[in-house]
Amino acid sequence: MQAAIFHGDRRITIGEAPMPVPAAGEVLLRVRRTALCGSDTKLWFSGAGFTPGHEIFGVVQQPGHALDGRRCLVYIPVHCGHCESCLAGDTQMCLNESVLVGWNRPGGYAEYLTVPEQCLLPVPDDIEDALAPLLLDTIGTAAHGIRFVKPLVPPETTGAVLVTGAGPVGIGALIALQNMGYTEVYVSDLKEERLQLAESFGARRHPVGDASKRFKLIVECSGAHAARSLGMEIVLPRGVLILIGESDKPWPVQENKAIRRKDFYMVRTFYFPKSDFALNVELLRGEKARYRKLVDAQFGLDQLPEMFGRFVAGELVKPLLAFA
Repeated sequence: MQAAIFHGDRRITIGEAPMPVPAAGEVLLRVRRTALCGSDTKLWFSGAGFTPGHEIFGVVQQPGHALDGRRCLVYIPVHCGHCESCLAGDTQMCLNESVLVGWNRPGGYAEYLTVPEQCLLPVPDDIEDALAPLLLDTIGTAAHGIRFVKPLVPPETTGAVLVTGAGPVGIGALIALQNMGYTEVYVSDLKEERLQLAESFGARRHPVGDASKRFKLIVECSGAHAARSLGMEIVLPRGVLILIGESDKPWPVQENKAIRRKDFYMVRTFYFPKSDFALNVELLRGEKARYRKLVDAQFGLDQLPEMFGRFVAGELVKPLLAFA
C-alpha cells in the first residue's frame, strides 16, 4: 500500500509500506478521508517513525466482523474500558493506556491501517464522507470543552465570550457556542481570512492582544502562550479560561496584579468521551452548511507534501486527504 513518510525538516514523501495485519481485537480499515491537523506540524518538523494522521474516516474491511463494510471514524485514544476513568465514561482519559492512533501507532495518512475494535465509531448514512472527519477534532474536541464549562458559565448569565484562534477547532468552538446559546461571541486571530470566515458565522472580531475588554468566558484554541497569558488577565472574576489549544513548549506564567487579585477558573480539556459522539452527530446535522465551508480542499496522497505545507502556511482551513 501507499503511505506518507514524515522525514522531518518539513519533508514528506510517499512510499510503499507493508499492508497492516490486524492483531486480536483489531480490524483493517480502508481509509477514505483523513483531515489535516495543525498538531501534526510538530511531526512535519521533527519526523515520525510511523505514519501520522489522526482525524481518520474509512470503511472496515474485516470479513466476518459485525462492522465489516461499515463507514467508521477512528476514535484515537485506545482505552482499557475498566479503569476508574473509563467506567466513569471518560474514555479519553484512560488511566491504563497512553496509546493514541496516529501519534504512537500508525495513523491515517495511508491507504489502510489497523484499528482496535473499541476505537470504531460507526457513521450514520446521512453524514457525507467529506464531513465525517469533522466529528473528531473540529466538533468533538471543541464541543466537549464548551459542554464541560457550561455549568460554570451558563449562557444566560455570561454575556460576551471570546474565542482566541480561528483555526478549525476555534471555528468549531464558535459554532458550538452559538448552538448552545451563547449569542455574543468575539473571535481573535492573526489571519484576516479566518476572521472573515468567523464573521460570516456571526462572530465579532477582537484585536489580537487587546486587553481593553474583559470576558466571563474565554475559549483559548490557538495554543499560543501570549493568548493564554492574556486570557488570564482579561477573564472576569469568577469567569472561565478554558485551554483547548495545545503547545509542547513550557508556558512561563508571569503573575501580575490582574491575575493575582481575582478568583477565576482555568480549565484544560482533552478530546472528547465516546458518550459525546451522538451529541456531536446532532450538532453536525444541524450545522452542515457551515461545516461544509471549512472543508476547502480534497486531494490525493501524492499531493500531501504540497498541501501540508500550504496548510501550515495558513492558506487552508480544513483540507482532507481523500482516497477513492
